[in-house]
Amino acid sequence: MAGGLEGRVALVTGASRGIGAAVAVELARQGAQVVAVARTTAGLEETDDAIRAACGRNATLLVLDLREGAKVDAIGPTLAERFGRLDILVGNAGLLGRLGPLTHLPETDWTDLWAVNVTANWRLMRTAEPLLRASDAGRAVFVSSGAAARPRAYWGPYGASKAALDHLVKTWAAELAITRVKVNAFNPGPVATRMRAAAMPGEDPSTIPQPAEVAPAIIALCRPEETRSGEVVSFR
Repeated sequence: MAGGLEGRVALVTGASRGIGAAVAVELARQGAQVVAVARTTAGLEETDDAIRAACGRNATLLVLDLREGAKVDAIGPTLAERFGRLDILVGNAGLLGRLGPLTHLPETDWTDLWAVNVTANWRLMRTAEPLLRASDAGRAVFVSSGAAARPRAYWGPYGASKAALDHLVKTWAAELAITRVKVNAFNPGPVATRMRAAAMPGEDPSTIPQPAEVAPAIIALCRPEETRSGEVVSFR
């Protein structure tokens, strides 16, 4: 199904479920060649099945733990060899981590949270920049959270990691201001995902937006005609 993204090459992390899977399917539905990244083969295959059902094409599946820095660094050269460029980068993968007092958090939990929510996205920026510059309209979107701007008890590590991500996004956008590349963060608000259910176990998921409802707003930031850059765009 045509949708204005025909021939665009799009990389989506955290694409095995939730927002990432919904974005991958919608990008493919609108014509993009999707490179779907996640840790689990089974989850990526489910996303690939959904993409085939939606538009009849296959995604490129990349099974990868974003905590493995050298493998993240290799994404750029791999895509360069296969596609020659990257038009769209959606950094969706993230960890909630353990909610609780800052001073009670084990160091291993802090390290994992920071590795996925911040360091992996910095590595993605670094490995993807030459390819996004090679595009006629490179677009990058990183999924943030309202917790970044609203500190609250027991959410410190997660909120701090998302605040750091927002800062990186704005800095990268400023550094790319004279190029054709546009970079933004996206705050989806409450969405019915597995992460949300872990954070809010008593919440009725039918009362909040589903991933497929949020995905088009992220895709809008990926379009060649998008002019915003360096912003944190909220779904609602």
